[in-house]
Amino acid sequence: MKCKIHFFLLNDHFSIEHADANHNGEESEMNRKHEWEDELQIKGDVIEIIEHEKAVYPLKGNFSDEKAFSFDVPNMRLFEIVTESESTFVGCSESILETSELKENDFYELSIYIKDFEPMSNPIPGIFIAAQEFPKELIN
Repeated sequence: MKCKIHFFLLNDHFSIEHADANHNGEESEMNRKHEWEDELQIKGDVIEIIEHEKAVYPLKGNFSDEKAFSFDVPNMRLFEIVTESESTFVGCSESILETSELKENDFYELSIYIKDFEPMSNPIPGIFIAAQEFPKELIN
């Protein structure tokens, strides 16, 4: 099955009262529900999506001098996207997760809503890490 993943950064200043009173409950240009939206399309047929609460994400890469690093990032809400050939992980820190929703019709559609109040990092597509959880060794 095909799979689309949507990330939404909630707008902490969105007023449902203003939307109800002035725009039939809908957002408006000056009163948006989301700061931004990011969408990922998973290649290949997705067999299943497995949710992992309070998981550890292995953040790996190279420093600018090409020396490899590997840090375990705790307290993550990860979604394992399983295809016939591999598993891919997407998700965010538990502290910035507002809610998530998985719909399964003709395709999988995963929506992840992120709180707006805490700084975060997006080191790779589909992974959002709260500043307080981000490895200090990687901050210059």
